[in-house]
Amino acid sequence: MGKTTLSRKRTTPKEGYSALWKTEEYWAVWLGVAVILLAIILFYQKNTLLTWLVLKVPHYNDFKIAIQYITDHLSALLVLYLFFLCLFGLPIKALKQKMWPFALGFTVLFILSVGITVLGSWEVMRKYNIETPVLALLVGLILGNIVRTPSWMSNALKTDFYVKVGIVLLGASLPITLILQAGFTAFAQATIIAIATFMTIYWTATRFFGLDNRFAATLAAGGSICGVSASIAIGGAVKAEKKQVSIAISLVVMWSIVMIFVLPFAISLLEIAPGPAGAWIGTAALADAPGMAAAAAINEQAIKTFTLMKVVGRDMFIGVWCFIMALFSVTTWEKRYVGSKPDAAEIWIRFPKFVLGFMIASIIVTVLTAFADSSMNKDISTYIISPIVELRNWTFIFTFLSIGLTSRFRELTSIGWKPFAAFTTGILINVPLGYLLSVIVMGSYWMTVR
Repeated sequence: MGKTTLSRKRTTPKEGYSALWKTEEYWAVWLGVAVILLAIILFYQKNTLLTWLVLKVPHYNDFKIAIQYITDHLSALLVLYLFFLCLFGLPIKALKQKMWPFALGFTVLFILSVGITVLGSWEVMRKYNIETPVLALLVGLILGNIVRTPSWMSNALKTDFYVKVGIVLLGASLPITLILQAGFTAFAQATIIAIATFMTIYWTATRFFGLDNRFAATLAAGGSICGVSASIAIGGAVKAEKKQVSIAISLVVMWSIVMIFVLPFAISLLEIAPGPAGAWIGTAALADAPGMAAAAAINEQAIKTFTLMKVVGRDMFIGVWCFIMALFSVTTWEKRYVGSKPDAAEIWIRFPKFVLGFMIASIIVTVLTAFADSSMNKDISTYIISPIVELRNWTFIFTFLSIGLTSRFRELTSIGWKPFAAFTTGILINVPLGYLLSVIVMGSYWMTVR
């Protein structure tokens, strides 16, 4: 018998112009940038709608204070709810998804978020250093594992979408000069971490546990590049089985939840400054949303260094990683396909578009402040940046609550010990190496990021 050959097979999907309005990835960019432009327009019209709209419950010891605050701001709370419902409902309608189940589910999500926001301002929570994002995750995990989430509620638990919109909004509080300055440092650190972690997981999975090359690559991507997105993207690029991708995603979710609690505790125990702490979380976190939760448990500076490390240093190069792995897969694992080759368009197709939104938001606000005097810059901070930051915080609460409500401990324990062991070896390399680079080697630089 001769060698069997198959016809040429594409390794990447096509992406046309319709993707601009038919994918959540692009919608996250449009919505985030639209909110920033709206804030700027309202500012120049001397309209204080956004500052009235966003709520920030004051810290309290007596629940009567919180109840009174909410009662006094019911109108703003209702408008805020309608604002978010319309904001997130627009892509739901455009993507031809079911609007009413989403609206009903989001209503419940918003009510829960208000309750978590109120509870997060309680002095008892501050005493035990339980920040609102972590509280949202805890509440979600408890509810999600005790009560079965109804199908209509699931329509509103769009974890990736909420966090991507939040990250675009985050760009408004980070000057583009800071992003460009941090670019090389973040990329260099992320590259060292990614290569070391990827090779550790891949080598352990194939050499010690005899796992399939494609499965090993998918596991390694999830543990080294950017979590769930990398597992899906690399899994597709190397033609991994659907079940293998699902196992990689489960491991990412499981370890992400662990990191949300372990990293802030370790940072507190080791008394690491917020700047290096955020960068460490950026190298150790497996996914954007859980990593943001861990960073938010520290302070705003940690959020900024986390974002520079995770988004600028790691997420934006997922397309390049996909292309490299697709090339390796075709030339090494898929030789039976005649004429198969990866498409260079893979880099753009797999590139996380919300990173562009993050950069655009930063450029817009940087240009705006560059041509303003000190007095106007103060007003820009008060009436544009501060409201955007508060809106961003709400999107993160939606994100962390959604993570908890969609995480099932029972499902996370059925992944098999070999994939778990291989993935965990990468964690054991990633975390201490990230500490070494973020705190000791480059700690002085991360301290300067404000």
